[in-house]
Amino acid sequence: MALNKPYKDIPGTTIFDADQSRLGYHLNQFCMSLMRADNRVRFKANERAYLDEWAMTEEQKKAVLARDLNWCIRLGGNIYFLAKIGATDGKSFQQMAGSMTGMSEEEYRNMMITGGRSIEGNRVVGEDGDAQAHRQPQGRAGQGGH
Repeated sequence: MALNKPYKDIPGTTIFDADQSRLGYHLNQFCMSLMRADNRVRFKANERAYLDEWAMTEEQKKAVLARDLNWCIRLGGNIYFLAKIGATDGKSFQQMAGSMTGMSEEEYRNMMITGGRSIEGNRVVGEDGDAQAHRQPQGRAGQGGH
């Protein structure tokens, strides 16, 4: 029996629940492998070959290669594991978060300092707020693309 998941209607949000955990298990294990310096060196030397060592889906591998963190999250990635990719690339968490919103690091930082996004227009999918997929360059990918 499928669980009722009312949180699926929150724009710009993927809840990392048990289903997402199962979906992203190998993706997240790959990310954790990047905690070791020798694995980071191997990954950066030939990213595709390193990814092919993992039982990830082809779509997960493409999302990693594209560094599309929103896509990775939709495919079961957990942001705390995905942060290892950003660290491997020399990116701060703030830079990564900015890229996920279509903002520069400075724009993202300023938005967060001033209280984040407004809930107005962002309570449920289909409204016209700034967190809605149609207002996000990366979010549009989830509307039938990758």
